[in-house]
Amino acid sequence: MALITKAIKGTQDTLPMDSHKVRFLEATLADIAGNYGFKEIRTPVFEHTELFNRSVGDTTDVVQKEMYTFDDKGGRSITLRPEGTAGAVRSFLEHGLFNEPSPMKVYYLTSCYRYEKPQAGRLREFHQFGVECFGTSSPAQDAEVIALADEVFGFLGVKGLELQINSIGCPHCRPVYQKALKDYFTAHKDELCETCTDRLERNPMRIIDCKEESDELKDNAPVVLDYLCEECKDHFEKVQKYLEAMNIDFTINPRIVRGLDYYTKTVFEFVSHDIGAQGTVCGGGRYDGLCEELGGKSIPALGFGMGMERLMLLLEAQGIELPKEETMALYLATAGDAASFKAAQIVHDLRAEGVPCAFDTVGRSIKAQMKYANKTGADFTAVIGDNELESGTVQLKYMETGETTEVRLDNFAEDFQQIAMNAAMSALQAELNTSEGDLANVDLSALLGGNTTWTE
Repeated sequence: MALITKAIKGTQDTLPMDSHKVRFLEATLADIAGNYGFKEIRTPVFEHTELFNRSVGDTTDVVQKEMYTFDDKGGRSITLRPEGTAGAVRSFLEHGLFNEPSPMKVYYLTSCYRYEKPQAGRLREFHQFGVECFGTSSPAQDAEVIALADEVFGFLGVKGLELQINSIGCPHCRPVYQKALKDYFTAHKDELCETCTDRLERNPMRIIDCKEESDELKDNAPVVLDYLCEECKDHFEKVQKYLEAMNIDFTINPRIVRGLDYYTKTVFEFVSHDIGAQGTVCGGGRYDGLCEELGGKSIPALGFGMGMERLMLLLEAQGIELPKEETMALYLATAGDAASFKAAQIVHDLRAEGVPCAFDTVGRSIKAQMKYANKTGADFTAVIGDNELESGTVQLKYMETGETTEVRLDNFAEDFQQIAMNAAMSALQAELNTSEGDLANVDLSALLGGNTTWTE
């Protein structure tokens, strides 16, 4: 019988054998963000369409071509979020978070939705790690936000990323640049796509970000850095000095404008050449006018978005292995109902102590149960049957060495934890011996097949 349906094009499932990688990445990102003073924010998956039209910009590809927009049963236009910043700003303003001490720093791990041609690193449902910082116009904050992203990549061991930065000016100097762009592209109007012909009058800067136009046409266009006012020049120079003080390498790319209209001054991207065309793994910048645009006070702000799927692709392309999935500490094979009842009691007690363990709930033969235990990577196994129940003892087998130890059933949980601890310590000592006694070289999470219960 054929499946009734399959996953929608441009979406993907996270399967049980891969979900631990996602959890590790999410925990790592949350921890690093926390070290910088960022706290988590969660916003709805859909918002009023006007929010994205006003923030993202109605001349962008996102708004013109990619948003999932529909009318709800009340006739209201609703859009699945195409990015995380707009919802975070809306929440910041709606709940009066500007009354809290500044700067207000938030991060999110969220799903986003864009109707694009699916390809590696570009899905219609994708996931972002993002940070937003409200209440400071200092170039030091620009550099700190960039440093946070840089630390993520450094912690994960990513190599060969190029940090590209630019300044796209402010409302005072950008109109002069926009006019220069308009004059330039007007002279080449016959070469523009239909969408960019419309942008020529409304927002010519978007033409530089268009994927349809030739690189030669865009490369010969006026450069924004030549049109910055003194304030923007000073801000951009200080951002560079802060990055240099932090020993963060960067290149200036005057063609970065980012794909969304809300950016001002600093914009940046972390670009990889290891994952094909979708090489921008992280991008962001400053958006000092967005809070006011959405009906709030004039509050400077900035942030970035990091694509989780692209990050995972990059790790795989560079052969970077994430910590192994935690295995079962114990599997109890049973023969008969009485043995199964006893096993249920034992695993219940151990789970209450935080020990991952399992027993047979399928009704397999002992042989099949042991085969299953091997597949799960259980560190220890034991078989409980009538003889074990009668003697009150069971043979506990350490799968790594094949060594067995007799354990009392009436005190199994306590005895097991001690035996497992001793095994973990022995594994740690062996690892230390091969690492020349340097604890820093020991991967504790890899002991006992990734089970950290006994190594903490």
